[in-house]
Amino acid sequence: MITFLKNRIKSLPSWVSWTVFAFIGIIIIIFNDAFGEEEGFAIFGFFYFALLTLAIIRWLFSQIKSVINLKKDKVKMEMLHLKSQVNPHFFFNTLNNLYGLVEKNPKEAQSLILKLSDLMRYSIYEGQNEWVSLEEEVAYLKNFVALHKDRYHKKVKVNFKTTINEPGYRIMPLLLILLVENAFKHGVEKLRNEAFVDIELIAKNGHIDFIITNNYDPEEDPDEPRGIGISNLKRRLEIGYKKDYDLSITKRDETFHVQLSLQKV
Repeated sequence: MITFLKNRIKSLPSWVSWTVFAFIGIIIIIFNDAFGEEEGFAIFGFFYFALLTLAIIRWLFSQIKSVINLKKDKVKMEMLHLKSQVNPHFFFNTLNNLYGLVEKNPKEAQSLILKLSDLMRYSIYEGQNEWVSLEEEVAYLKNFVALHKDRYHKKVKVNFKTTINEPGYRIMPLLLILLVENAFKHGVEKLRNEAFVDIELIAKNGHIDFIITNNYDPEEDPDEPRGIGISNLKRRLEIGYKKDYDLSITKRDETFHVQLSLQKV
């Protein structure tokens, strides 16, 4: 019977409880002139208003907690949406290239299929995590570069250098790939020959520096890398790193130079 009553009380709308509290308070105020000097009434009034104060404080805390949780959920949903925008066309293009390569060079096709499998596994599983090890992200980038070079029927010079002085660095998954993809999309794809992409990652003294330099077609002369990649990157940095990052994009001598610096987390 007691459990039934508790469940019934919990099922009542919150406004009913507050209405009852307010009604009792009004009754106490009305009858205060008649019974205010009686000890029992004074004690009851004191404990009642103390309980009411505690109930209001608890309600305020619950509202603040709800607002914070809603903001966190909104950020999580936004992050998932941003991650889902990474490289969908790349996977389809790679599969098309592999289809033609299977007959011409089965051995190379098998190697590339394994790399593509690792990429997809990382994107689907590790990409859902909030943080991953820097080594995992680098391995993902190297597989991406290897597959990307195979897409083009022209010579592309790619230099990828990494220096990680100590273990323990973490990074948001699928973050650096946005800069790498942008270099290929707005540089390599637009050039007929002599395309190059220089990539360097340095992790030391609590900082991660990621530097990309690529040339581009001067006839296009873009002011800045375009597309959703850079805006996507900036929004993810704002969410995950707050102010603990620095992103610079410069253009000189028909090359783009991008440097991203992150503090160790």
